[in-house]
Amino acid sequence: MATMKAIVKAKAEPGGLAFRDLPIPEPGEGEVLLKNLAVAICGTDLHIYNWDAWSRKRVRIPTVIGHEFAATVAKTGPGVTRAKVGDYVSGEGHLFCGLCDNCRTGNAHVCYSWKGIGYDVDGVFREYFTLPERNLWRNDPATPPAYAAIQDPLGNAVHTVFKTDCVAKRVAVFGDGPVGLLAVATLRAIGAAEIFVFGRGNHYRLDIARKLGADHVIDTLETDPVAYIKQHTGGSGVDVSLEIVGAAASVNAALKSVKLGGHVVMIGIPTAEVPLDLANDIVFNAVTLHGVTGRKVWDSWFVMRGLFRSGRLDVAPIITHQFPFDEYEKGFALMQTTNCGKVVLTF
Repeated sequence: MATMKAIVKAKAEPGGLAFRDLPIPEPGEGEVLLKNLAVAICGTDLHIYNWDAWSRKRVRIPTVIGHEFAATVAKTGPGVTRAKVGDYVSGEGHLFCGLCDNCRTGNAHVCYSWKGIGYDVDGVFREYFTLPERNLWRNDPATPPAYAAIQDPLGNAVHTVFKTDCVAKRVAVFGDGPVGLLAVATLRAIGAAEIFVFGRGNHYRLDIARKLGADHVIDTLETDPVAYIKQHTGGSGVDVSLEIVGAAASVNAALKSVKLGGHVVMIGIPTAEVPLDLANDIVFNAVTLHGVTGRKVWDSWFVMRGLFRSGRLDVAPIITHQFPFDEYEKGFALMQTTNCGKVVLTF
C-alpha cells in the first residue's frame, strides 16, 4: 500500500505532534484526492499544538491537523462531475451538508451540521488527502501556492471587512494577528479612507501593518486606543470597528471607538465572559453589531478572486516565513513567538 507523510496530533499534551507514514486515501463518492503544494499554519493549529482547553474538548487523538492548503487534483472519485485531474485548487475548511435551510439560502458557513477540517475530522497536513468536490475552489493559475494556501484566513478577513460598508470610511482594526493584518490589506485594496490598527506590544506585526499601508499603527500598551481615535476624528469616532482579538479590553475599545450610528464587526473569539455597557455603548449610541464566523460560502471566495485579479491586494508582507513540510516544528516554534505573520509549509 502506498504511503505518505502526515503531521498528526499523536499525544494529548502540549506539542504532541508526530511525523507519520499513513496510507494514501482513496476518494469516495463525490470526493477528490488532492496532492498538496503548500499548507499554512493557522492559529487553530497552534491551539491544538498547545493542547488548550478548547482542543482538549474538541480534538480526538490521533488527528491529522491543518485546514489551509493549495493543491492539485490527483484523482477523482465516483460521482465527481466538474473537478479534473490537474486542477489547481484550494478549498473551504468547513464541511457543510448542502441541504439544511442555511446551506440552501447562501449561509453554508453556519450549516447546522458543519464540521471543521483538521479538528473535527482529519485535516490537510499530509501529502495527499481527500475532500468533497463541493468544497473545492479552483484557483487562478497566476496565484502563487503560498497565496492560495492562506485563503481560509484571508476569507475570514474579507467576510469581516465586507460585513458592512468600509469603502471610503474610517476603520479601526483591533488586532494585529494574521487575520487583522489581512483585514488591513483588504481595507487598503478596497479604498478605506483611513485605517487605524491597534496591537498589544508586538512591534514585529505592527511593522507589517505599516508596510501594508495603515495610516495609524498604535501599541495599546503605550497609547489608549479610544482616546487616540477620538483625538484623530474630531471627537466623533470611526465609522467602523473590526474586532479581531476577542479580549474584553479590545471588545470594549472597539465599541467605544465608533461614532454614533457606527458599526462594530466582531470575529474575535473571547475565552471568557466579556462585560459590556450595553445601554451606553450600543443602545443609546445606535451602534450596529455584526457577528462573523468563517467565510461566507462562496461569496467571500469570489471577492478574494476579484481582489487578487485587481492587483491591489498585497498579501506578500504577511507571508513572512516558509519552511519545507518536514520542518514543521520550526514553523510551530516561530508561531509560538508571534514574531511572524503567516507561516507556510511547502512540499
